[in-house]
Amino acid sequence: MSPRRPIPLATRRRPSGLLLICLAGIAWGTIGPAVQLAHRASGLSPSLLGSYRAAAAALALLVAALVAGRLRECWVLGRANPGRAVAVGSLTAVFQFFFFLAVVWAGVSVGTVVALGLAPVLLLVLKSVRSRALPRPGALATVAVALAGLCLVSLAGAEVSTAPHPVLGILAALVSGTGFALAADAAVPLARVLDPFALTVITMVLAAVCLVPAGLVLAWVNTEPLGTTDAGSWWLVIYLGVVTMALAYGLFYAGLRTTSSANAVVATLLEPATAVLIAVLFLGDEPTPASATGFFLIIAAIATLGRAPKDPVPGVRRTSIAVPDPD
Repeated sequence: MSPRRPIPLATRRRPSGLLLICLAGIAWGTIGPAVQLAHRASGLSPSLLGSYRAAAAALALLVAALVAGRLRECWVLGRANPGRAVAVGSLTAVFQFFFFLAVVWAGVSVGTVVALGLAPVLLLVLKSVRSRALPRPGALATVAVALAGLCLVSLAGAEVSTAPHPVLGILAALVSGTGFALAADAAVPLARVLDPFALTVITMVLAAVCLVPAGLVLAWVNTEPLGTTDAGSWWLVIYLGVVTMALAYGLFYAGLRTTSSANAVVATLLEPATAVLIAVLFLGDEPTPASATGFFLIIAAIATLGRAPKDPVPGVRRTSIAVPDPD
């Protein structure tokens, strides 16, 4: 009897890219409840908490890169693809900064629907323009079902009349959704040639460089407190930075290696669905028929998504540094 031959590394089953992006969406779904708790305990504005979250993520990633002996490698990889790296980092900062403004000015429900709902539509249009062909009926149906679910989950029973600046909030949400769509689209070529850890270090540090000064300046202009003595709030900031930014974006970029940006953005709609589930299970919110229907519509839309082809993506220079695939 011949000995069993080992399975080559290249043929071992790896986690689905779509699954990794769904996990990132679930992690992002905890942002709202965590920010809400930190805001109530500390009095810090959501936008400033978002800036501190970015700082915590960047610091954690830099320490991890230093410990792993990959700090110089990340620097070299970033310099090898400077245009796209800066684009992804800065667009991610735009998405996050204006999303927090939209939530404050227009309310959580409206800001979420406009920002997260705009992104898959923009990517569908962008793909159609590039291919010079109308979107496939299946793709249109998936996006339509996902957006219907998003609206039901976010707007069911929501009170939107108390929004202090609804017009400005909607404009901020439009900017945020555009930033999210373009950041995901620009990240795909980088995700195909860089390993997720290096890409996360590079782009999250660049995002933090934009977000931290912006958040501090906005808080100073609005005469808001810049700090708090509540230790629990700082632990929440650390959680937000390490889990919902450093880890979640690592999962997101790993998923983009085998998933198109359009499918990825639809999959991240698990974020509001997860937030609703957390509110029902842990915060005492009562589920409504509309929110339950929206939740299952989002799940159904994600279930129809297929895997993107693994063809090389042009326009990004490959480096001579050997970068291992993620295990």
